[in-house]
Amino acid sequence: MKKWLKIIISADFFVMLGMGMITPIYAIFVEKIGGDILDASGAWAIFAFTSAILMYLIGKWEDRKKHHAKMLFLGYFLRSVSFLGYFFVQNTLQLFGIQIILGISTAVTEPSFDALYSKYLDKGKFASEWGVWEGMNLFVTAISAIIGGLIAKYLSFKILFLIMFASGLIGTVVSSFLMTKKAKTALKRF
Repeated sequence: MKKWLKIIISADFFVMLGMGMITPIYAIFVEKIGGDILDASGAWAIFAFTSAILMYLIGKWEDRKKHHAKMLFLGYFLRSVSFLGYFFVQNTLQLFGIQIILGISTAVTEPSFDALYSKYLDKGKFASEWGVWEGMNLFVTAISAIIGGLIAKYLSFKILFLIMFASGLIGTVVSSFLMTKKAKTALKRF
């Protein structure tokens, strides 16, 4: 496995760790800010619609411009900002705004992530190297669900959001190594 692929996996680990901490207990948070189950499902739909609409457009743009590492960095940064945004949410209208930012971050991140990951794969190891990411994804989902639940129960949602923000920022910083001259040179060889 190439060094750059390990960097992508490491960056994504931390960002997914942050995201995974809230996902299973999201509806409980929505209830705590005065929302109900329809607000929770509506907020998640806003995120998904925003991502879906923008992802295609951003992906097409990325195919022409090829700023994959910069867009990955930007997407991770925006996702971290959305994690911090949860800290300040006091009502469902504010939550809907954060979900739009989260949707934009996903639309920016995913096409770039997929493009970079695919380019750095070792020839003949496509299945196993995608398997590494898929396995890590599920592992992080399981761990982060437990961690998020424990933090929200024994500390608070506010503390949880700060930890999510910190985890997202770590992933963002790790992804910045993909913008170095060495990374760009390595990418041109593939």
